[in-house]
Amino acid sequence: MKALIIAATAAASLVATVASAQSAAAPANPGPVVPGVCVYYNARLLAQSAAGQAVEARMQQLAQEVQGELQPYATAIQSEAQQLQTSGASLPAADLQSRRQALQQRAQEAQQLESTRENELRYTLAMQRQAITEAVSPILTALYQEKGCGLLLDRESVFMMNPAMDLTDTAIQRLNAALPTLSFNRMAVPAQQSQQPAAAN
Repeated sequence: MKALIIAATAAASLVATVASAQSAAAPANPGPVVPGVCVYYNARLLAQSAAGQAVEARMQQLAQEVQGELQPYATAIQSEAQQLQTSGASLPAADLQSRRQALQQRAQEAQQLESTRENELRYTLAMQRQAITEAVSPILTALYQEKGCGLLLDRESVFMMNPAMDLTDTAIQRLNAALPTLSFNRMAVPAQQSQQPAAAN
């Protein structure tokens, strides 16, 4: 659970750090602007746009809410397990077996709830990123035409470039105006998607 929360809420910040490092490594002489070739860094837009930062902040809140919901289950199960370990030898065999089975049942229920909440957080994050992608798509189309691009490259596949070919900053500015924030709550995973194998993520 902890690993998922970190991944869901800190990925954008890590991307921003990588983007900054790439910018710092740019050569003093960036070379010529290649006519018709443009570059766009979607990961940086997700990290640095107002909507992207709103999503990151809200996902952190939702993850904390989930942790608060799950913690009492973990505490109660751990307490019961310690009690059984301490007093188990003095209990009748039938009582001990019954309490162990009940504890195992509660642990399984807690694990199922944790899995459900993890899937909800993952789905919620995916839906918010999809909303940003849908909002930025017409912006990129307009920029492509305005800048006379004949080829739009993904920044992650470009090692070095002339910054004048990068559309990302302008895309972020326009997205901030078009989609200044996103407000949302944790979303339930649709039944069809919740039945898909985890490997499909």
